[in-house]
Amino acid sequence: MDLFDAATSTGEGLPGIGSHAPLAVRMRPRTVGEVAGQVHLLGPGSPLRRLVEPAEESSRRAVPTSVVMWGPPGTGKTTLAYLIATSSGRRFVELSGVTSGVKDVRAVVEDARRRLATGGPETVLFIDEVHRFSSTQQDALLPSVENRWVTLVAATTENPSFSVTGPLLSRSLLLTLQPLSTEDVRALVRRAVADERGLEGTVRLADDAEEHLLRLAGGDARRALTILEAAAASVLEAAAGVHDGTDGSAVVPVIDLPAVERAVDVAAVRYDRAGDQHYDVASAFIKSMRGSDVDAALHYLARMIVAGEDPRFIARRVIIAAAEEVGMADPSALRTAVAAAQAVALIGMPEARLILAEAVVHVATAPKSNASYLAIDAAIADVRAGKAGPVPAHLRDTHYAGAEVLEHGEGYRYAHDEPHGVAAQQYAPDELSDARYYHPSDRGFERDVAARLERIRQILHRDA
Repeated sequence: MDLFDAATSTGEGLPGIGSHAPLAVRMRPRTVGEVAGQVHLLGPGSPLRRLVEPAEESSRRAVPTSVVMWGPPGTGKTTLAYLIATSSGRRFVELSGVTSGVKDVRAVVEDARRRLATGGPETVLFIDEVHRFSSTQQDALLPSVENRWVTLVAATTENPSFSVTGPLLSRSLLLTLQPLSTEDVRALVRRAVADERGLEGTVRLADDAEEHLLRLAGGDARRALTILEAAAASVLEAAAGVHDGTDGSAVVPVIDLPAVERAVDVAAVRYDRAGDQHYDVASAFIKSMRGSDVDAALHYLARMIVAGEDPRFIARRVIIAAAEEVGMADPSALRTAVAAAQAVALIGMPEARLILAEAVVHVATAPKSNASYLAIDAAIADVRAGKAGPVPAHLRDTHYAGAEVLEHGEGYRYAHDEPHGVAAQQYAPDELSDARYYHPSDRGFERDVAARLERIRQILHRDA
C-alpha cells in the first residue's frame, strides 16, 4: 500500500528506494528546485509553495489540508505530493483509485489518528486517479479532511468538476498542472543520464535519439524516463565487456535512434516538431482536408499522432480548416471541430485520436467554400485602405442624453416590423454602400444562402 512509508524531514533522498527501483522513481525530485515546469504553481507565497516549503507551523495551518491536482500524466502530481510530505517530516502514504477501496482508506486514516494521538508525525495521504473512486468512496474521505487526521492530496487526469464530488472539491485547493514543455522533459532526461541516482554517465544519448525520445514522450516525464531506461538497458547489455583496445578502458555505449525505437517498439517517423517536417506535414494535412481527400488527411493525422504532436495543435488546425475551407457550405463542420477541440482537452490521448479522426473526416468530406474567408479579408483590406466613413445617423446609439438632439436614430426602421424581417435602409457607411464582400458559392448549404441573400439584397437596396 505504501510507496514510501517513512519520510525524512530534510527531503534529501527517497526513503526505501534503491538502485532496483525504476529510473522514474529514482529520479523523482528531492527539492522544489528539481521540479520541472509548474512555475505558475510554485511561485513565492503561492499556496502550493507554502505546502511544499512551510516556513512555520502557523503558515501551514493557513493552507487547506485537502489538495486536488488535475493534470496530464507525467507532469509531477506524485512528486509534488511527496514533497509536501518530506518538506515537513510527515509520512507519505499512497493509494491507487484503481486498486484501493473504502477499507484501505479507513485503515490509513485510523493509523494516522493513532500516530497523532501518540505524538507521531502527520500523514500525507496521496490518492492517485481519485476519479476512479465512486461518490461513496470519495465521501468517505470527508471526515479525515475536516478533522485534519490526514493531509489529503488527490490526483486526477480528468476534469475535477465532473470526476470529484462537490463536497470534497469544495473543501480542497484545486491545482491545475500544465503539460511539461519539450525543454522541461529534455532537462529531466539529461539529468537522468548524468545523475548518480540515474544512469551515472554510463551511457551517452545521441542527439537524434534524444529528439525522437522527446517526441514519443509527449510531455510525459515518466514515459520519457521509462523509454530512456529501457534503451539504456539494451545498449549496456550489448556493450558488456567491450573495450576500446588502446588503454583498456570501457567504451561508453551510445543510445542511438535504433535503440530508442527498439525500446518502445515504434518505428521512427520522419517528422520534426521544430523543423521543416513539422510544417510540411501540417501543411499537407490542411491541404488534404481542403482537397476533400479524407484518406490522405487521415494519413497525415496518423503521422502527427505517432510522432507525439500535441493533440491541441492538431485540433486547432481542424477548427481553422472548418472555418476557412468549409465555411457556410456546411456550418456544422465548425461545430464539430470546436466540440472536438473541447473533447480532446477533456479526454487526452490516446482516446483523443478517435475524436480528432471524426472531426477530420467531417471537414474533409464536407462541401467546400472559402467565401466567408475571402469576404472578411476583402472587408479588412478596405478598412486598412481608409474606406470607413461615419456610421449612418439612423444607426447610431440613442441610449444617452443628447442623442435625440443630434438626431441619432431618427428614421431607423426596426427589421422585425418589416415584411420578411428585412428593413430597406442603408447600413454601411456612404463610401461603402455599394460594397459586396460576401459571394456565396453554389455548394452545400451555401446554395440556399445564395438564393436567400439575393432576395435580401434586392430588398435592402430597392430604393438605391
